[in-house]
Amino acid sequence: MATLLAPRTALRPLDLSRLGPNWYAAVMGTAITGNAAAALPVRVPGRTVFAEAVWTLSLLMLAALLAGRAVHLSRHREQARRTLLDDPSAAVFYGCPPMALLAVGYGALTVGGPVLGERPALALDALLWTVGTAYALAVAAGLPYLMITRHRLSVLEANPTWLLPVVAPMVSAALGPALVPHLPEGAARQALLYACVAMFGASLLATLALLPVVLGGLLHGKLPALVLTPSLFLVLGPLGQSTTAVHQFADALPLALPGAGPGAAAAARGLAGAYGVAVMGFALLWLAVALAANLRALRAEMPFAMTWWAFTFPVGTLVTGATALARHTGFGGFTALAAALYLLLLAAWSVALARTAAGLRAGRLL
Repeated sequence: MATLLAPRTALRPLDLSRLGPNWYAAVMGTAITGNAAAALPVRVPGRTVFAEAVWTLSLLMLAALLAGRAVHLSRHREQARRTLLDDPSAAVFYGCPPMALLAVGYGALTVGGPVLGERPALALDALLWTVGTAYALAVAAGLPYLMITRHRLSVLEANPTWLLPVVAPMVSAALGPALVPHLPEGAARQALLYACVAMFGASLLATLALLPVVLGGLLHGKLPALVLTPSLFLVLGPLGQSTTAVHQFADALPLALPGAGPGAAAAARGLAGAYGVAVMGFALLWLAVALAANLRALRAEMPFAMTWWAFTFPVGTLVTGATALARHTGFGGFTALAAALYLLLLAAWSVALARTAAGLRAGRLL
């Protein structure tokens, strides 16, 4: 009888030695799926409830991952050190943790109020934005330093994952202005806006310096493995996030610099629109390239891996960028674009989440 009642399979303990920083991409993709749903410029029944549910899931995922990484770092500290210092292909994924913190924090402010309460949600965003920003700046400076001084790299091996460390400050720059209205008037608001613009510039210029290297590596060296094909979507991240950022700056300008007058605010919106339309044009061009390459890889039986989460967060930044353009221009084409991109994001997130859950149950991912 005991044998009949026993479960057919026993749950295997998770091997946390394989829990790397790339797992934060799942939190990033989930958080932006909820955040983008709340921001969409179209009304869909149940949208708010869905956004809250998905953001809550991202918060729970972040908490579980932070706990898992704490155990990992306490038990496998030497392995983590080697990953950061000696393995450049793994070290670049340290750009993911700060972006996960920032995305979940922003969702707390914009989506999480009914779930947590308004004051706790604001406090959580302030905490995660502060920690995430410090982490992002450390990674954005530290990883290029290691690439220059310690890692042995070839331009022919360059791939889009190299962008991850330098994109993190752009996420902070795009999400920081949402905190401006919650600061005291005067110097505090100005300091936050100026800091966000400075991080925007640092990340944008670093991206512009790295992007030709990455594209050159793709053209001459190709991707080293089929499973890295989803990383082509990472090029979209700085494009969509910078578009979101410039519109956030335009919204925050009247609050941070009230003495600048309505003319400055109008000029900021005009510059944001011009920048956003131009960058969105290139983003859509690259999206077509990335989609075609990944459809080809799928036909070649590309296996599932955590790289599939690259389908989510970068596309999510395009959704928020197109949403900002729709809000500031009033042009219906950007509204339709935001909705279409969100459907793509939702499909990609659903597949990545389901395949990850299945992989965890089968013990293939950990």
